[in-house]
Amino acid sequence: MYLILAGLPILLAVLTLADIIMRGEHQVNHLPKTFWIILVIIIPLVGAILWWTIGRDYGPRPEAVSFGDPRRWERPAASSAAASAPLSSTEAELARLDAEIAQAETEARIRRLEAEVEARRTRDAGGGSTSGAAR
Repeated sequence: MYLILAGLPILLAVLTLADIIMRGEHQVNHLPKTFWIILVIIIPLVGAILWWTIGRDYGPRPEAVSFGDPRRWERPAASSAAASAPLSSTEAELARLDAEIAQAETEARIRRLEAEVEARRTRDAGGGSTSGAAR
């Protein structure tokens, strides 16, 4: 029983040191990682308790490596927020191409209508002014 009670602070200190080392610098609160390591080594029980209570950032852990489609890992709330977020470069490029296609179709329609109007004018001018006055 005494051996277990003596080994618990050492085990807690080892687990705490492993957690400190595995964390990124952006996931550490209040002190740099080096000072947290020194604190846990010098005062194992108090340092470990302080680390787990105030030193560790419990926010979402970013993935170091992502396999497959990143949309697979998104949460549903994130996808609704992504709809209001700025478009990615691929989506922006597709939107720009769609707008360019719509503009080209509009310009082609305008040219076709202008040609049709011009054809009517030449036909009306060649057919005489009586048909134009009758309208």
